[in-house]
Amino acid sequence: MSALKAELTRLIAAEGPLPISRFMALALGHPRHGYYITRDPFGQEGDFTTAPEISQMFGELIGLWAAHAWQAMGAPARFRLIELGPGRGTLMADLLRATRIVPGFREAASVHLVETSPTLRASQAASLHAADPAWHDSLGSALDGPVVVIGNEFLDALPLDQFVMTQQGWRERLVGLDAAGGLTFGLAPAVEDGFKLRAQAGSVFEQPAAALAVTAEVARHLASAGGAALFIDYGSARSGFGDTLQAVKRHAFVDPLAEPGEADLTVHVDFERIGQAGLQAGAALHGPSTQRDFLLALGLADRAQRLSQKAGPAQRDGISQAFDRLTATGATEMGELFKAIALTHPAMPPLPGFDLHRLPERG
Repeated sequence: MSALKAELTRLIAAEGPLPISRFMALALGHPRHGYYITRDPFGQEGDFTTAPEISQMFGELIGLWAAHAWQAMGAPARFRLIELGPGRGTLMADLLRATRIVPGFREAASVHLVETSPTLRASQAASLHAADPAWHDSLGSALDGPVVVIGNEFLDALPLDQFVMTQQGWRERLVGLDAAGGLTFGLAPAVEDGFKLRAQAGSVFEQPAAALAVTAEVARHLASAGGAALFIDYGSARSGFGDTLQAVKRHAFVDPLAEPGEADLTVHVDFERIGQAGLQAGAALHGPSTQRDFLLALGLADRAQRLSQKAGPAQRDGISQAFDRLTATGATEMGELFKAIALTHPAMPPLPGFDLHRLPERG
């Protein structure tokens, strides 16, 4: 039994079942045993691989998108370039390298990273030492003045709550203990009187309060101070019902309750509700678009071709494989499952990736 599982078992025995959101928060962010606190989970040697780790092309295109957004903001002399959950710093490193061709961008940008993991902060410091980044434990301290915010696979790791439709009405899903003292899912005895959603018995409704709060906070800042935010994650373009909580360890799905603290926990992002939260907080909404359409509109095919022209046979194969992986269609493939959405100050013009506008080509 993992150290965190033992601690959760004692906690539930003493205080009662936990909401899904608290279980997720402890599994991922417990100060001693939390998944993201204790390890670097990325890459083939870790538990999962993100788009920046698949290919430099991803981060380069995001970089040129960010530079275009900065220009659309009026190219302020100083602005904050903020990444939420920056992993190893790979995306930001590729972004900064790509934007060297944009006059004034690097001089205007100060790099800010919202990261709570000491392990990942060390990796980011090694990758981004030349950029002299500033780290933040929370979004609030990072937002200041004009900003460009990037969040790739960030919203999916924010805790949410779940509710199940029963014959009596909506009841909250909880993590409790079974007769043998093991972790198990169950339902709260009380019915949620405030829920008016209609659904068939057995339907699961997810309430992503943390993701909606982050979105609203970013949107309010954009509306008042100016800037743009780009979120890329897996999820649905339209709201619906369903249990999307999942755990991944060594690139395979596992039981979310089996080894808390030893496996990644994520949920699918409800992009319709994220977009509505941004609009209600005063920002303009762009998208959502599938990752495939977004990257192709930014010029991914051209970038892959240009890189291939300078590469050897093995590198060309790698570029081709990365292109296919980033753009593959199918319900479980990155190109379709992942979506991109942007929020901006209401006065900003349409942005690349959402209006068929292509970014300038790089050398």
